[in-house]
Amino acid sequence: MVKRTGPHRVGVVVFDGVKLLDVAGPSEVFSEANRMGAKYELSVCSVGGTEVVSSTGLRISVDVDAAREDLRFDTLLVMGGDRLPTHPIPEPLVSAVRGLAGRSTRVCSICTGAFILADAGLLSGRRATTHWQHTKLLGSAYSDIAVEPDAIFVRDRQTYTSAGVTAGIDLALALLEEDHGEDLARRVAQSLVVFLQRPGGQSQFSPTLQGPRPHTPVLRAVFDAVAADPAGEHSVPQLAALAAVSPRHLTRLFKEELGTTPARYVDAIRFDTAKAALESGHTVSEAAERAGYGNSESLRRTFIARLGVSPRAYQQRFRFARRSDAALTT
Repeated sequence: MVKRTGPHRVGVVVFDGVKLLDVAGPSEVFSEANRMGAKYELSVCSVGGTEVVSSTGLRISVDVDAAREDLRFDTLLVMGGDRLPTHPIPEPLVSAVRGLAGRSTRVCSICTGAFILADAGLLSGRRATTHWQHTKLLGSAYSDIAVEPDAIFVRDRQTYTSAGVTAGIDLALALLEEDHGEDLARRVAQSLVVFLQRPGGQSQFSPTLQGPRPHTPVLRAVFDAVAADPAGEHSVPQLAALAAVSPRHLTRLFKEELGTTPARYVDAIRFDTAKAALESGHTVSEAAERAGYGNSESLRRTFIARLGVSPRAYQQRFRFARRSDAALTT
């Protein structure tokens, strides 16, 4: 905890297409902290100092030009946007962030804002994270970054990166705790009705299996068989016999097209089946049986190892969302 007399200057970097919740979530944490006696001074910055249009179409007013060379911040927050991972990032934005980072005590990105930091060379040789949908892309596009795909946020020296969207709130609370201690951070979290430390990592929000169906007919046959009966006996020899190929050939096809093994694929199908069963309201024992885990204890160990939460905690978190969706459509 750092004692200070003057305001803590926070720079919030925005741009056209910025994710509105990336901006609003952390900003509200600091604003709520101010209502409880903290002294954060937020300045919204954009290249050129002009207002920007957010991802929702709402406009965000801007306080200052991000390219000004006399700007200095105690904390720099670089926000995310949907286009950042897949489209060229404007050089003026990258250059402005690089300059601001050099004049800021700590540098943070929210969600896909990590791609701006990466383009600016600010994550080279560091650990980092981003939204779970883009962690693989971040790691492949910038091989000198040690990407931590399950982290809600990562601190590497004075550089901080957060996972997607609402994880920016988690990061802001961690920064608040660093500045003012756990008590104030907890009071702010309680006021905003969020966890001070969210249970589990961001992988609990992502599907285990991602991407389209395989192109190879052999693999499609295997996929269909496992999906139809996740709890069945799916050894590599049995799957190979089903597809009328050798076990070695099947393993090679999985590696070449999917980058995994048959056993890992079966395990992923079973895990997603268990999650879906829990989300649908089945008991932990029923979910374990449907997914082929044998018993609830085996499923519990798997959940703890993969997600950092128990099956029951996962169900309480995600079954509510399913019930809410159903209520909205009736």
